[in-house]
Amino acid sequence: MIYDITPPITESLSVWPGDTPPTREVLCRIEDGDTITLSTLRATVHLGAHADGPNHYAAGAEAIHERSLDFYLGKCQVIDVSATRSRRFSCDDFTTDVKAERVLFRTNTFPNFLSFNQDFAAFSPDLIDWLSTQGVKLIGIDTPSVDLFDSKKLPSHQAVHRNNMAILEGLRLNDVPTGCYELIALPLPLVGFDASPVRAILRDLP
Repeated sequence: MIYDITPPITESLSVWPGDTPPTREVLCRIEDGDTITLSTLRATVHLGAHADGPNHYAAGAEAIHERSLDFYLGKCQVIDVSATRSRRFSCDDFTTDVKAERVLFRTNTFPNFLSFNQDFAAFSPDLIDWLSTQGVKLIGIDTPSVDLFDSKKLPSHQAVHRNNMAILEGLRLNDVPTGCYELIALPLPLVGFDASPVRAILRDLP
């Protein structure tokens, strides 16, 4: 069984306010008599399901092309969390034991990828520190950010950085049962960039 946890990329896909939404320019079209169909995509690299590079939140840190692909490939766990809108969730908000090095949290606080709501939930930095002690090296979330919308100091991003972890944001987890899977969510080698869109999927473990 394969679960596609990537929101479809259309011109209606919401992005962070002020960021660049996806647009498609068709340069050639077979239906118009051209030999091929050829398109240009313009968009933020923080598009839908995406991996943040450390240089997005820490000066002088690795760009996305310098990240080890091992972060984004391997055993993964999906956990439901009792999240409250506009609040940070912590260890007290879930009871499931952590069983994998990569953990994706379903908050259900960003339900519509075509309409940006600013009151989504986010990680507490203490939770990220604790997850690191459990051997977790990647965290993911079904919202646009691991920090709250109005956060300026980005304490959860900073917790990820000091623990040398990786981030996936914008995941579509609503139809995925809780449990363990194989994660495949490889970023593109965009040299110097601060993020990359990913085609994130979960496969049943053998």
